Amino acid sequence: MTEDEATPRPAPRAVRIDKRQVRVLAHPLRMRLVGALRVKGPATATALAEMLGTNTGATSYHLRQLAGVGLVIEDPDRGSGRQRWWQAAHDVTNWEPSDFDDDPDARAAIEWIQGDQVRLLVDTADRWFATQHEWSPAWRDAFGMSDIFMTIPPARLEELKTELWQVLERYHREADPVDSADPQARPVQVFMAAYPLREEYQ
Repeated sequence: MTEDEATPRPAPRAVRIDKRQVRVLAHPLRMRLVGALRVKGPATATALAEMLGTNTGATSYHLRQLAGVGLVIEDPDRGSGRQRWWQAAHDVTNWEPSDFDDDPDARAAIEWIQGDQVRLLVDTADRWFATQHEWSPAWRDAFGMSDIFMTIPPARLEELKTELWQVLERYHREADPVDSADPQARPVQVFMAAYPLREEYQ
C-alpha cells in the first residue's frame, strides 16, 4: 500500500442547515438528488433523471433550487458547453429540531424531513427482508437492527449520540482502498435513532 493509499479520508464536510435551506430541502425529489450526489458522486441532470426515474427538466429545476441555498454546487472540473455537472456541497447534514422552533414553516419542513427519514428506513428494511435470502451468511449476520432500553437524562443521551456518531465517522474516515477492493465489500447505510420508550413499557 502506498503512503497516499494509507492516508485516512478527510472528515466529512458537514452543514448545519438554516431555515432557508431546510424549507428548500423538504421535497421528496430534492432529498433524493442530494442523497444520490453524496453516494454516487458528481452527475449531470440527465444522469440523475435516469437514476431516479424522473425527467431532466424536473432534476434541472430542483438542482437549481438546491444550488440557490448552497446544498449542491457545480463541479468545476467537469462539464463543457451546455452540459452542467453537479455535486453535493456537503457530506453530512446536521440540525437540532429546536433550531426551528421560532419559524412554523421551517419547523414543518424539518418534521417532514424527519418523517421522510423514517419512511426511508422502513423502505430499506422492507427491501432487505424481501431479498435477504439472496445474500451470503456473513452478510445476513452483519446486517440487521438491535435496540436497548435505558433511563437517561437528555444531556447524557446527547453524549451517547455524540460518541456513537464519532465511531461512525471514524469508520467512514478510515475506510481505505483495501476495503473498497475487497470483493465482499458493498455500500451500506447505517441509521442511528433514539426515541422515548413506548408508554406501555414504562
